[in-house]
Amino acid sequence: MKLPSILIAACMLPLGLYAADPNADNTGKNDRDKSSETLTPINQSNDPTDIKITAETRKMVVRDKSLSMDAKNCKIITTAGGAVTLRGPVKSAREKSVIANYAKTAGATSISNQLEVKTSK
Repeated sequence: MKLPSILIAACMLPLGLYAADPNADNTGKNDRDKSSETLTPINQSNDPTDIKITAETRKMVVRDKSLSMDAKNCKIITTAGGAVTLRGPVKSAREKSVIANYAKTAGATSISNQLEVKTSK
């Protein structure tokens, strides 16, 4: 009769691996994003040209198999006149540069590269 108890315990063991990481707290960044000075995706322009810049940049980022998942999930915000703001974490300075180049290729008139390179722990 101990077999079912052992199986249950064995199945529960991996759950501990998914415990919340105390270093994953984004409270400070979320507070920063409430500021009217910080652009968020809600600031995306509805002008067709600006939407096209965002869409083309996103396509290039997603198609690039060398980019990390963090990089592929960055925020790409295009405001009036083709001004692009890039935000979010990336794994390296190379990823930061590659994404900015994609925005330029897509037609950005200016780029505010606020991508943050993650430091390894």
